[in-house]
Amino acid sequence: LGHAPVAGLNLRRIFSSHSHGGGDSNMMMMMPMTFYFGFKNVELLFSGLAINTAGEMAGTFVAVFLLVMFYEGLKIARESLLRKSQVSIWYNSMPVPGPNGTILMETHKTVGQQMLSFPHLLQTVLHIIQVVISYFLMLIFMIYNGYLCIAVAAGAGTGYFLFSWKKAVVVDITDHCH
Repeated sequence: LGHAPVAGLNLRRIFSSHSHGGGDSNMMMMMPMTFYFGFKNVELLFSGLAINTAGEMAGTFVAVFLLVMFYEGLKIARESLLRKSQVSIWYNSMPVPGPNGTILMETHKTVGQQMLSFPHLLQTVLHIIQVVISYFLMLIFMIYNGYLCIAVAAGAGTGYFLFSWKKAVVVDITDHCH
């Protein structure tokens, strides 16, 4: 990374004027853009929250692993709460053509819930928590520390294994984001 002007920009000025809120404002802070395995000066989510020892990395690994398992459990819990809070059910029957010119009756079940209800408010709060946790996990993965990435993947797999085994699953192969 040179400091020659690129498209009219002086990269030295841009990087040297960037500060992380404390200390020397001329210090350049670069994030790794490739996976690495280390535990020295691994900044975690917030300025000042850094991993510096193997013990801190082990503790962070366990905490991230448990957070991801909680996230997987929260997804299943929300689905279960949604099923329990469904308050109105309508059955609609309609004729459909059958074999040899016969008419068959097809019945559809429609389920609804009320917007201004405690179950919907609870679902909203749990959704907010789920979204915040998912963004934290994404940012942790984007630190590119191999140990933390393994903690995210292993926690997701373990959480799915523990919480999703009763759930009837229809797999959508196009769904890559939770």
